[in-house]
Amino acid sequence: MAAFYSFLAVLALIVIPWLGVGMGMSALFGIALPYIAIIIFLVGFTMRIVDWAKSPVPFCIPTTGGQQKSLPWIKNSPWDNPDDKKGVFMRMVLEVLCFRSLFRNTSVKLQQDGPKVGYSSEKSLWLFALIFHYCFLLIFVRHLRFFMAPVPGPVGIAEFLDSILQIGLPVMYQSDALILVGLLFLLARRVFDGKVRYITLMQDYFPLFLLLGIVLTGVWMRYVVKVDVIAVKELAMGLVTLRPHLPTAPIDASVYAHLTLVCALFIYFPFSKLMHMGGIFLSPTRVCPNMSRRAMWVNPWNDPTVKAHSYEAYEDEFREKMIEAGLPVDKEA
Repeated sequence: MAAFYSFLAVLALIVIPWLGVGMGMSALFGIALPYIAIIIFLVGFTMRIVDWAKSPVPFCIPTTGGQQKSLPWIKNSPWDNPDDKKGVFMRMVLEVLCFRSLFRNTSVKLQQDGPKVGYSSEKSLWLFALIFHYCFLLIFVRHLRFFMAPVPGPVGIAEFLDSILQIGLPVMYQSDALILVGLLFLLARRVFDGKVRYITLMQDYFPLFLLLGIVLTGVWMRYVVKVDVIAVKELAMGLVTLRPHLPTAPIDASVYAHLTLVCALFIYFPFSKLMHMGGIFLSPTRVCPNMSRRAMWVNPWNDPTVKAHSYEAYEDEFREKMIEAGLPVDKEA
């Protein structure tokens, strides 16, 4: 049901602007909503990052793979389990660009020769997650041409490489097809894998359906209705330059549906699991060097002026009440 409700929510986000444009509400979905979404995104993202940055990390708590550095003759893993800032930097580069920890993903299955649990390497999640994220990045870079004049050279190069196969007319972007493959795999994994489906909630399904809606409406605009790109850029440039206005040429309603889904993603982003994009750089389990064997860690909250209340003193104070409640005590009353 969580998947069904998520699908209905995304479907409503497509239908409402589609119908609203026909009722003369183009300014609401084309001008007001994008500004509201950007403000919520920036404020929410900043608040989450500041809140995480203010959280104290009194101990060394990295959770990384590999042998920690200890005695000189014991081989360690300087990138997987670094003990200095250089190693942490290299580990974060591999984590952000290559999803190194996800590469170690394993699957759990019951063995057929008896009631045994077996573990095996599972690289499919790593592969399709990598495909999705890099295709999303490439699509984001391509879309910058709508918000910049003149278009920077790197954006043109990215667009050329993405359509280098010259398939169809208008030319098909490879990232459009690959991101659909990645998203469908991630969705199918949550729907058909019983173990994953058991722990999947609506907040896991909703962003997948939302991203699928964004991609599908984008494909619809480019390859089916073939919207007026000049009019779309006129709308986008008006938003960026803070001179918002509706384009003079009419735009298909699918553009406003696509824009509404993008705005919904911006609004939802700071309050969802998608915040791992910024949170990974503030995660003490990733950004702390593993020096627990070489450095002494003192609890900063261990204030010597605070009088400690030992368990023995606690029991002396509440022994009779503990006995009445049936709780075990070290000493009888």
